[in-house]
Amino acid sequence: MPSFENRPESPEDSSLIGGRYRLKDPLGGEGASVYRASDQVLRRDVAVKLFAPGVGTEGVLGDEGLLLASLNHHSLVTLLDAGLDDRGPGEPRAYLVLELVEGADLRRRLESGVLPLREAAYIAADVAEALDYIQGRGIVHRDVKPENILLPDEDALRRPRAKLADFGVAALVSASEGATPVQRTRAYLSPEQAAGAPGGPSTDIYSLGLVVLESLTGRAAFPPSVTDGASQWSRPNPEIPKTLPSRWRDLLAAMTAADGASRPTPGEVAATFQQLAKDAEQAGGGCPAAAEEARLANLARYDILDTAPEEAFDRITSVVSRTLQVPISTVSIVDRDRIWFKSHHGIGAQQIGRDPGFCSAVVETGRVVHVPDATADPATRENPLVTGLGVRFYAGAPLIGSDGYVLGSLSALDTHPRTLTDDQLAVLTSLADMATYELERHRATLVRQD
Repeated sequence: MPSFENRPESPEDSSLIGGRYRLKDPLGGEGASVYRASDQVLRRDVAVKLFAPGVGTEGVLGDEGLLLASLNHHSLVTLLDAGLDDRGPGEPRAYLVLELVEGADLRRRLESGVLPLREAAYIAADVAEALDYIQGRGIVHRDVKPENILLPDEDALRRPRAKLADFGVAALVSASEGATPVQRTRAYLSPEQAAGAPGGPSTDIYSLGLVVLESLTGRAAFPPSVTDGASQWSRPNPEIPKTLPSRWRDLLAAMTAADGASRPTPGEVAATFQQLAKDAEQAGGGCPAAAEEARLANLARYDILDTAPEEAFDRITSVVSRTLQVPISTVSIVDRDRIWFKSHHGIGAQQIGRDPGFCSAVVETGRVVHVPDATADPATRENPLVTGLGVRFYAGAPLIGSDGYVLGSLSALDTHPRTLTDDQLAVLTSLADMATYELERHRATLVRQD
């Protein structure tokens, strides 16, 4: 149980935080410095959050700190200890000692591509459960964003897990007289926060809705802009892709409603996401082979495999080629053993075998695949497209249909190595959404004909 007092340090402990924790590698942090540290008493690694001088000094020793110490939930990062560090000159610095979560945060995870529906649903369910728990104890997070959602490595094969970090920090900081306000990422603010209000419990649901949208689309609904010093600013309702399944669209629309009173509670959100995760698992039967059979059955509804390229797709691949400055761009539909090209900017083939195709990896992972130099990557250097056709660069974004299945990819290829920026990959993902829209129009035409 945390002691929450300023413990005296012996001379030999002068390099330790609280006479116990030896700082090691920095882990980042906003508004505070976060380090991996070694607990010299229990011989384990922990995370230490060290605040700026004077920030949080009242809260960490007061009721706010004791409240945080009493919280215990599987989807929260556990608080292990807290106190004041007065080793240096000037004001003492408040610190928190936290469970060290081995694994990436959601921001880093999204750097490798969008989340499949199953993974996004499980992560959102865990975060919503954590919000339900802390809000039941009078705590509003007010800064839900990908950086504050940690993804533990353990149990990842059975089901994705998430832990919410930085809960209650706003209360700790506000308890210090004269403390500067907690800086929050504007991209995830609710309308009420954007208007200058602190935001209540439904604020966290709105922010979580934006995080889930970004996890599924690969881009923020409201990209951060240069701070102009304005205390009030407005934003439209976030755009929810029509390619998402209807239950996902309905839930995200409710979570991001402009009126906070119209948003669902964290408990309701958690229950719905848990059901969506189970639905995604059942669609794949819980195993990769069954998931692929379900995907192929869904793909058959589009009736687009052995068909000629279409002008709408040619326009999209032409934009890809001009924007990314690549000679080859394709809209590819991945069948059981074939890859069919619905457009071929710079390539004459209508179809190839599935095995050598790079876009098979996009379908199998459901993520953006970025290979700057295929000859330098052990996973691709022996690929026939590399050894035979000289392909060096590949980037592909998934085409995710309205039922949540990955139908194929929008790809860019080159015979020279190159690296795309995050902005360029976001452009490719946006254009993939346009290609998916054309696929949905094709499917809708079939339905009307029936």
